[in-house]
Amino acid sequence: MRRSPATIAFLLIVAGVLCAGLVALGVWQIERRTWKLALIARVEQRIHAPASPAPGPDRWAHITDDSDGYRHVQVRGRYRDDRATFVQAVTERGPGFWVMTPLVTDRGFTVLINRGFVPTRVAVPPGGTPTVTGLLRLTEPKGAFLRYNDPGTNRWYSRDVSAISTARGLGPIAPYFIDADAGPATTAPVGGLTVVHFTNNHLVYALTWFALAVMVAGSAAMLLRPVRRG
Repeated sequence: MRRSPATIAFLLIVAGVLCAGLVALGVWQIERRTWKLALIARVEQRIHAPASPAPGPDRWAHITDDSDGYRHVQVRGRYRDDRATFVQAVTERGPGFWVMTPLVTDRGFTVLINRGFVPTRVAVPPGGTPTVTGLLRLTEPKGAFLRYNDPGTNRWYSRDVSAISTARGLGPIAPYFIDADAGPATTAPVGGLTVVHFTNNHLVYALTWFALAVMVAGSAAMLLRPVRRG
């Protein structure tokens, strides 16, 4: 069926807009890949750096994942073992719980410490007054996929700092928690099980958008063939 010049012109405009949009999406994914690779490099550097003091209240408003996530930090204080919270977890050791215990620091603020993993809700040895080193992690609000924290029944699926603080009556607290480093192999809870993983499929997405742009451009070129023959 022969298309009118007006129809062909309209279709070419649509194809041009669509092609430009697809190319823009591809370029955006390339930029996201560059950002993600830089983030991965920064995190690797933070993890292996010497521990620095955990951020105090004067820094809390400025903490972000980009600037502080997985930073190796250190803090000293006294555990409030009576306010510990068990948060469901799946680790390389199987399913179980993270032991989230508030630590009143010698600098005057409270921070949640993920002391580590236990397979069941068992009595955990008192934490005492330790110096804790570990990785700074941002709060995990609300819950996990299709599983919401329920403070009323003491069911926790994510490490939601604010909700845990409210449920345990902890008062003002750091907006992050610390995943404690591994201790002696025989010590429970088992620390040092943080999984550091960043999905980086941006190159695949970029190639997909560029391929679709080429297909649209090819289809647009096909529209011109009847006009050239006429």
